[in-house]
Amino acid sequence: MPIDPDKAVGASLPETTFEWDEDRVILYHLGLGAGNPPTDPGELAYTYEAELKVLPTFATIPAFGSLLGITAVEGISFNPALLLHGEHEVEIHRPIPVRATVTNRARVAAVYDKRKAAVVVVQAETYDQSGQLLFTNRASLYLRGEGGFGGDPGPGRTDHMPDREPDLTVESPTLPQQALLYRLSGDKNPLHADPGFAAAAGFERPILHGLCTYGIVCKALVDHGLGGDVASVTAYRARFAGIVFPGETIVTRAWEEDGRWLVEATTAERGKTVLGNGSLRRE
Repeated sequence: MPIDPDKAVGASLPETTFEWDEDRVILYHLGLGAGNPPTDPGELAYTYEAELKVLPTFATIPAFGSLLGITAVEGISFNPALLLHGEHEVEIHRPIPVRATVTNRARVAAVYDKRKAAVVVVQAETYDQSGQLLFTNRASLYLRGEGGFGGDPGPGRTDHMPDREPDLTVESPTLPQQALLYRLSGDKNPLHADPGFAAAAGFERPILHGLCTYGIVCKALVDHGLGGDVASVTAYRARFAGIVFPGETIVTRAWEEDGRWLVEATTAERGKTVLGNGSLRRE
């Protein structure tokens, strides 16, 4: 059945709950490569509970399960094997606590027709037990082969970085086992662990999770552009433009303009763009 935006847009997804504590936060940070060097005070702030802080991209973890609810939405039919995560944005409404029990309420915010594919934008709002909105996730899910239904093509791409040298360049080495660490935060897709599965998908070996790259780049910006101030981030978004193989080095380049950082990331070894159209807003 073709995509039907009239039925899909505005549809609510099943409500989910999620609980985390200091250990869950530390595991997420370790999955991004935090803790190197292990005695550095800035790295211990991510990996030791004494004065633990939470990166804004941790917001992707509690909401991850709720985004998968699009499989039950009327008007959206697709082959899950052909789904790609196209873009992601987190909006932080208040500092993320080191422990909480939350409720995720998600809906289909938009459906776009890209001819060769459909793009479904899912928005998930996460509330704490007192009913306060903590953060919002917006995921653009690219459904290959499901376009051509005559819908709105949506906004165009704006991957234009300033025509000057970046204000910030950071190299973030990843471990050969980085994906095996990151998957413990919840995304158990075998593409990131099973060599046979990765080969069947067309990759020479398992690849790093896109949201892991997303978090690594955010950490680079926070540490080197914001002095480690995680609470100053109000929003962060990026387009997934390519893959990272565990063990490669991610090179983050950023330009400071109008109270925000514009950002893109490549691999040092292959020079391939892995994140584009990136932007981090701060208070």
